[in-house]
Amino acid sequence: MSKNNRLTFFIFLALILGVILGYILNINSFDEYNSRIATADVKLNDIDLKLSQLKDSSAVNYKSLIAEKSSVVNIIHETEILREKKLEPLTLLSDIFLRLIKMIVAPLVFATLVVGVAKVGDIKAVGRIGGKTMLWFLSASLMSLVLGLIMVNIFKPGEAMNLPLPASNVDTGIQKVALSMKDFISHIVPKSMAEAMATNEILQIVVFSLFFGVATAAIGEKGKIIIEFFDAVAHVILKVTGYVMNFAPFAVFGAMGAIVAKQGLSVLSTYALFIGEFYGSMLLLWFLLVMIGYLILKGRVFNLMSRMKEPILVAFSTASSEAAYPKTMLQLERFGCKDKIVSFVLPLGYSFNLDGSMLYMTFASLFIAQSYGIDLSAQQQITMLLILMLTSKGIAGVPRASLVVIAGTIATFNIPEAGLALLIGIDPLLDMGRSATNVIGNSIATAVVSKWEGELTGPLD
Repeated sequence: MSKNNRLTFFIFLALILGVILGYILNINSFDEYNSRIATADVKLNDIDLKLSQLKDSSAVNYKSLIAEKSSVVNIIHETEILREKKLEPLTLLSDIFLRLIKMIVAPLVFATLVVGVAKVGDIKAVGRIGGKTMLWFLSASLMSLVLGLIMVNIFKPGEAMNLPLPASNVDTGIQKVALSMKDFISHIVPKSMAEAMATNEILQIVVFSLFFGVATAAIGEKGKIIIEFFDAVAHVILKVTGYVMNFAPFAVFGAMGAIVAKQGLSVLSTYALFIGEFYGSMLLLWFLLVMIGYLILKGRVFNLMSRMKEPILVAFSTASSEAAYPKTMLQLERFGCKDKIVSFVLPLGYSFNLDGSMLYMTFASLFIAQSYGIDLSAQQQITMLLILMLTSKGIAGVPRASLVVIAGTIATFNIPEAGLALLIGIDPLLDMGRSATNVIGNSIATAVVSKWEGELTGPLD
């Protein structure tokens, strides 16, 4: 068994073992907590019903019911704290993994983008190719986000969860978000590269990388030393990514065990529905990307997809489009794309053109909202889409980086961040599909930009 296949095997094994452990804990260790919370919920609903029937708020019964309600809410809150504390050994595994993923993203984006930009050459070429590249990236990202929004509203997978809001966030009011021009500029333009790296502000890192790459190309021979250095750094970071991925089975085990321990096996039926609907939406995105590619590349798009079978399988089996990067670059050059286009567009694509991740973000964010019974208006959903369009730009093709963006976005809309626990257990399964989709999106984007630049030649083999 190859190393990539071993990792996939261990991830699936971790999922199964996590479910088994969660089921055992749910029956034995957590049954007391879950029963107490369920009983308190029933009592709370009964008190709310009685309160709604009382018209005089000054009545003795009203005051006693309010006091009783406060007592029941406290019982639920304290029980949930005890349950979460008992789950800490499991949830700690997924927390560590997410922190390791955040650790990788910034240096990876910086190193790969500097090399790509510097290899293109003069600033005019960078501007021309960059403009065409960003036109495709923004269009493809918007299409993916909109498709995710449409499909999650059609399927409504979260409604079956029917979860109560966490006690710490009883208020279900949704805040509308309007980004001012100042906020937009502040989010994009860095005032300190060190600060941007420390806080993982990927958009700011991308801006600095573009300046740095262009300047590196402008100084000629001396710049070659910089290019070689950052090329080596990129390979080192990719190696680190491989090390971090080895921890993925432990994170999956902990996350899945914690979810099943709290909610029981019944949650898996909802997950099966969610996974099926997500992959159905993903296949539709594949079809749209290939058809749009066909309009520009004609029949050659099918030859491109044939060549991309191996990189797609690598990305799918490892749940990382980064793992497929070398083979994707090789196949694109064999397809007929010039190396200077490939070395610029492909690294930029891993920061800006993650079509599978885009679809996942709207699909998953609204799934969490639906799970808690939070109804978002069409205007609020469009606002969320635009925020995701902005904040997601620059996340590298590293597994589970999408969850970080989702966490920040749903918090903006007062959607409980605890809802991420609904996703992290099954995220490896979803990540496999979106990683493969990212490879498809970036390969088509590179070929299309090569065609627009007149740099697409016949196949090399």
